[in-house]
Amino acid sequence: MDLLRFITAGSVDDGKSTLIGRLLYDSKNIMVDQLEVLEKQTKNKAAGNIDLALLTDGLRAEREQGITIDVAYRYFTTPKRKFIIADAPGHVQYTRNMITGASNASLIIILIDARQGVVEQTRRHSIIASLLNIPQVVVAINKMDLVDYSEDVYNNIVIDYANVATQLGLKNITYIPISALNGDNIVAPSVSMDWYEGQSLLGFLEEVAVEADNDTDQARFQVQFVIRPQTEALHDYRGYAGKVLSGVYKTGDAVKVLPAGIDSTITTIEVGGKTVEEAFAGQPVVLQLKDDIDISRGDTIVKKEQEPTVANEIEVLLCWLGDKPLQVGNKYYLQHNSRLVRTVVKEIEYKLDVNTLSRESVAGGVKLNEVVKATIKTASPLVFDAYKTLPANGSAILIDETSNSTVAAVLLQ
Repeated sequence: MDLLRFITAGSVDDGKSTLIGRLLYDSKNIMVDQLEVLEKQTKNKAAGNIDLALLTDGLRAEREQGITIDVAYRYFTTPKRKFIIADAPGHVQYTRNMITGASNASLIIILIDARQGVVEQTRRHSIIASLLNIPQVVVAINKMDLVDYSEDVYNNIVIDYANVATQLGLKNITYIPISALNGDNIVAPSVSMDWYEGQSLLGFLEEVAVEADNDTDQARFQVQFVIRPQTEALHDYRGYAGKVLSGVYKTGDAVKVLPAGIDSTITTIEVGGKTVEEAFAGQPVVLQLKDDIDISRGDTIVKKEQEPTVANEIEVLLCWLGDKPLQVGNKYYLQHNSRLVRTVVKEIEYKLDVNTLSRESVAGGVKLNEVVKATIKTASPLVFDAYKTLPANGSAILIDETSNSTVAAVLLQ
């Protein structure tokens, strides 16, 4: 049974938490004791309804305010598939939390309030979906019960969002009219929207085909730890531990160690302490090479003729997460998987306006939640692929040197 990771995103009060609660409730994925707790804590006892949003709004501050602050994760299964859901916050100041949840998602559900239509947060979340190259986008037009299940309202929102999607280059978009509160088109088709001929939300999630990011011929392995026991039994043992980021490695493969550019051959592959003939993407492994080479944490082992980019000066897209403005000349640490290097922001080319989606010049620094195109220069060479080509080897973060806070999500170009 395969696994689908997806995230819900939208503006405040669009019903993200209620949608997830309804998915869990109607698909029979809520335990009896959880239902009893919900019935005690719900704020709507007088109406006889369970507040399903409480399933994901776990923080006390969230429940008091009726909002989502942090990314909440929930797990559920159906006979067809396993799911991991990330419920992202809707407030502008918590957009940075949404980026962390979206970075591992294969599908994003963007909620739109049928009464409000496409708003600024809709565009902001769509930009992030485009930048992170999320393969599938579901536009769930919620609260259809509050617009009398109007087909015209639905069609007008589809037209508006299609313009946004075209500007951002989003593909594989599916539109579904729903009412998370009443359960319309969540698990079962809605009798109130017989004009809609598509699948229910759960029906679509169970059947959508999503390719894995690491399903590629480009083999990438970054060293996390060099194993040198130096015991009598293992006097000459030298192994390189890490996770296969993408592709397949086999015993006897001709490889190149980067950034040094030294050639060698794989002699042994170990998985879980056992010798194997090959290792696949996602596996933690130990590689042994034919030659004694000076290899350190953060170095990359790739197959010959499949080499990534090695550079000191790199074009990047930055989603700024820091409270302090980003300025040209600022210095940070760049964390690229297990490689940590010092870097400086050399140039800021433009920022994206979330309302018009146009490129604007930057004056006075980059502020929280802004997305910019920039050039950075690293103190030592970085081995990477473009994010759109291979996300596993094309993403990084910027870390403040003094506070050790993460200040930017980095998409390498």
